[in-house]
Amino acid sequence: MTKAIAGLALLGLAISVYLTYVHYAGIEPVCSSISNCERVQTSEYADLVGIPVAVLGIAGYAAILLSLRMRVEVTALLSYLALAFSAYLTWAEVFKIEAICQWCVASAIITLVIAVLATVR
Repeated sequence: MTKAIAGLALLGLAISVYLTYVHYAGIEPVCSSISNCERVQTSEYADLVGIPVAVLGIAGYAAILLSLRMRVEVTALLSYLALAFSAYLTWAEVFKIEAICQWCVASAIITLVIAVLATVR
């Protein structure tokens, strides 16, 4: 279970690093034709108190990775917080921004699976 959580957290970390790079490089993210990553990335929801959400993703996934060496409850708590934040961002995408980013959806699915695995663990 720990290896699966670690692998998923590394994948989420990679997505967050990529989106952070895109943010600071000022370039458009690679995006499929059915999503609108640029609209999501440039929305008012892309930053929280001046910090890009992707940077918060890096911190969150790194914290989950580090927590795997701690008590099981720490990983579960962090994964639940990540899932709640991800649910909020997904709500914003659907109802406020009215656009979906494939990278955000991937990250949301990753946090959901991590939360399930952390609960089972």
